[in-house]
Amino acid sequence: MSKTEKNRKNKIQKGDFGYFKKERKRRIIITAILLGVPLFIFFTMWAYHGTRNTIWTVIAVVGCLPGCKSIVDLIMIAMRKPMDEKLYDQIRTHQGNLVMAYEMYMTFYEKSAYIDAIAICGNTVVGYSSDPKIDSAFMASEAQKLVRKNGYKIDFKILKELNTFLERLDSMNQHMESLESGIKFTPDERYPGYTRNDMVKHTILRLCI
Repeated sequence: MSKTEKNRKNKIQKGDFGYFKKERKRRIIITAILLGVPLFIFFTMWAYHGTRNTIWTVIAVVGCLPGCKSIVDLIMIAMRKPMDEKLYDQIRTHQGNLVMAYEMYMTFYEKSAYIDAIAICGNTVVGYSSDPKIDSAFMASEAQKLVRKNGYKIDFKILKELNTFLERLDSMNQHMESLESGIKFTPDERYPGYTRNDMVKHTILRLCI
């Protein structure tokens, strides 16, 4: 394995455990920079010219717009509760060789919900959510439609019972060969090295913040 590949694996990305915590810190830094620069310009030019009525005030105000958008993004991620580490460890013991994603907040125009984990194997995608308010049937149906529109025929189901989800993981590992057999896949040149399961995961993550 190359050094680049090792760094990529060690880097926490969307779909990894710990993503919300890491992303919250990253967005705080970005927001501080995006707001800090125009505010610095505003106060510096105010002190230099002795008045706020200059073109620099306009520039500073316009410059704050990206920072304001970043605040909205920060609030959205800050409202999401990180996945419980004990729950993650429990699911990991049943993960086996399955392609998995963790800590997802999936959003659609009508509804949104938190999903702790999903497992992908061939055309079978199974998720688990501890969110008591989730409309699991709606979320799974909408995600399934969009993934299929991207060319990957899948059957997506979201479970609310942890033990049932863990049993499904064990079953998917046991029958992995049959679940993946006969499925045609043309690699995407934009994502070298990605398997079909990886591409399904990537497509689902695009629906999450």
